[in-house]
Amino acid sequence: MGQSRSPQPLPAPPLPVVAVVGPTASGKSDVAVALAHLLPGGAEVVNADAMQLYRGMDVGTAKLAPEQMGGVPHHLLDVLDVTETADVATYQRQARAAFEDVAARGRTPLLVGGSGLYVRAALDDLRFPGTDAAVRARWEARLADVGPQRLHAELAERDPGAAARILPSNGRRIVRALEVGEITGLPFAASLPEQRYVRPAVQVGLAVPREQLDARIDARVRRMWDHGLVAEVRELEARGLRRGLTASRALGYAQVLDALDGLTTEEEAAELTARLTRRFARKQESWFRRDERVRWLDAPDGADPGELAERVLDLLAVESAA
Repeated sequence: MGQSRSPQPLPAPPLPVVAVVGPTASGKSDVAVALAHLLPGGAEVVNADAMQLYRGMDVGTAKLAPEQMGGVPHHLLDVLDVTETADVATYQRQARAAFEDVAARGRTPLLVGGSGLYVRAALDDLRFPGTDAAVRARWEARLADVGPQRLHAELAERDPGAAARILPSNGRRIVRALEVGEITGLPFAASLPEQRYVRPAVQVGLAVPREQLDARIDARVRRMWDHGLVAEVRELEARGLRRGLTASRALGYAQVLDALDGLTTEEEAAELTARLTRRFARKQESWFRRDERVRWLDAPDGADPGELAERVLDLLAVESAA
C-alpha cells in the first residue's frame, strides 16, 4: 500500500496593493506616510509619479525629503538620470517587482502617485505594443522640427481620441501615440489597459474642491521658486538635462529652461508653470474619475493626513468585507 502524503499547504494569496491616487497637490504623499504606519504589518511606498523617478528632480516634483518619510521605505524614487527616457514598460516591471518584494516582508505595497498611465500599468493587465526604432526616430525628428503643439495637432487629425488624452506639451507621449498608430493601425486607446487587476488592489482617490486645489498649486509653484527650483535646474542642466527627452519637458523644468534661455522672465515662467499645472491636475482627475474602481475621499483644506488615513482604513475594511 502506498504511503499517503499529507496535503501541501496552498500558497498564500498575494497581499493586495493599496493605491493612493489623485491630482497633483491633493496631499497623496502625506496621507500615504500616515497610512503606512496604520496598516497592519506596516507598508512601504512604491512611487507612481513619473517625474519623481529622476535623480535630482526634487524641488520641482515636490518629492518628500527623507525626514518627511517618517521612516517608511520608498521605492522607485531617484532611479533614472535626467538624460534617460522614462519608459512605462520598464516601470511596470520595476513596480511589480517592488510589490513582490514588499509583500514578501509581510508588508502592504502602497502605490502612490498621480501619473495615471503608470498607475494603470502597475495595477492592470496592460501589455505594450511593440516599438519600431525607425518609426520612432521619424516622429522624434518631426517633434524636433515642429514642436509638440504642432505635432499634437497632427495627432488630433489622425487619432482624436489619443489627442484628447494627451497634453499638447507632452511631446514624448504624442510621439508614442503616433508610433503605436502607425505600427498597429489601431487607435492609441486600443493599447491602454483593460480594467482588470493583475493582483488584488484597492484604489483610493483624494478629492479636493477645484478652487482649493488651484490655490494649492499656485502656492506650491511659489514655494518651488522660493526653495531653489532655478538653482536645481541649473545643476541638472550641467548634468545633461537638455538631452533628456522626458525630464527636460517636465512642468516647471521646461519653463525654467526657457527663462534661462532668455525666452521669458522668471516671473512669466512661474505663472505659466502654475497655469499648466492647474490644467494638468484637471486631466489627472479626469483620468482617475473614468476608473469606476477608484473610491474617492474628500480631502479639503484643513483635512488632517492622519484622519484621512484612518478613513482609508475604514474604506479598506468595507472593501475586504464585500
